[in-house]
Amino acid sequence: MQEELQRRFEGTVDHIAVESQDLSRDVAEYQRMGFRLETMYEDWAMLRDNKGFGIALLPPGSKHPQHIGLRVETLEALKAAAEKEGRPIKEHRDRSISFYTKGVGGRAVEVIYYPPEFGAHSLGAGE
Repeated sequence: MQEELQRRFEGTVDHIAVESQDLSRDVAEYQRMGFRLETMYEDWAMLRDNKGFGIALLPPGSKHPQHIGLRVETLEALKAAAEKEGRPIKEHRDRSISFYTKGVGGRAVEVIYYPPEFGAHSLGAGE
């Protein structure tokens, strides 16, 4: 008999975060492919396609690791996942809330929650 696997957490793929050697150039290239700039700082940028999938660009020296982002729908789900993983939760300057953990093969996974007021703080909302 096969044992039932213990579920760590559950989320929807929200974004991938990849290295960028030239943040401004790469943002422009993704925009040419139809992505919309959501947020941009000196150490990362987030762009989204028309269905909401994100590409986070990480220039040299970014404090963020390359990763896959999994979105949860509630703060309670985020807290439960963080507790199960033994990881601290952090609110980011863009107002998203998340934690990082190890995924398959030791790759980084960010479990992220966007509070209802998140949209008011993105570039797409006028900032």
